[in-house]
Amino acid sequence: MADNIKVMKEKDISKVTRRAKTGGVVAKVLTYAFLVFMAIVVLFPFYWMINSSLKSIEEYRMSTPTFWPQHVMWSNYSEAFRVANLGRLFLNTVIVGVVSTILSLIITVLSAFAFARLQFKGKNILFAGLLATMMIPGELFTITNYGTVNDLGWMNTYTVLIVPFLVSVFYIYLLRQNFLQIPNELYLAAKVDGTSDIKYLWKVMIPLSLPTIISITILKMMGAWNSYIWPRLVANDDLHKLITNGLRGTAFLDEAGETNYPAQMAAVALVSLPLFLVFVFLRKYIIRGVSRSGIKG
Repeated sequence: MADNIKVMKEKDISKVTRRAKTGGVVAKVLTYAFLVFMAIVVLFPFYWMINSSLKSIEEYRMSTPTFWPQHVMWSNYSEAFRVANLGRLFLNTVIVGVVSTILSLIITVLSAFAFARLQFKGKNILFAGLLATMMIPGELFTITNYGTVNDLGWMNTYTVLIVPFLVSVFYIYLLRQNFLQIPNELYLAAKVDGTSDIKYLWKVMIPLSLPTIISITILKMMGAWNSYIWPRLVANDDLHKLITNGLRGTAFLDEAGETNYPAQMAAVALVSLPLFLVFVFLRKYIIRGVSRSGIKG
């Protein structure tokens, strides 16, 4: 009798185990199917961009779209580079991106250090006020900023593309949180040894917070590369136009006044390539920097 009961229990346990394994396999299959579906949804616009950039204008205008070009037109890329003056647009964007990133990093590092380590009256109130500005949509600043730069005579200059957005409260907050994770005893010991604040910042805090600083650098460069509305408002001339604005307008109109969409898609692909490479090769630094900032403070 006892042996029969033991055998029945073993069978029940075996059934439960098989059901659990089957349920785990089904859940895993459904999870991967969902991820594959979402990946297709996300990647399809990029595929269609590349597909369209390699078609002739006649094939692009066909009533029935083709999912791969009948005749691959690599010449669309050289045409896009020529008619849109992409060389000048790339140069303008690089100048604005590099200069604004360097200046923004200097302001962010010094501000984060002051809020994390220095003691002065009203520090917490001032920092709370800065955080409160993050609740205001950035579009509301556009009107006042536009009036200010217009009064200063900065329109259609590199200055108007760089100066108004050098300060980022989010980057200051992110780096401050990282600085707060560094033990304060190191700072006190450095002060006892007569180390200046700037030397301590350069020798200790910046090396320890390098992943976050790299993340801020990448995000700032990507923001400068993707900016569209503000440059279109204040610097729409050919000498200062940025890459995102150069892809629109009359650059891709043919003699009949119709847009050459394959060449335009080729230009979009060329502009998207640097950001794609940044994401592929530097994404781990972004994730590591954000994760190390923590939530302390």
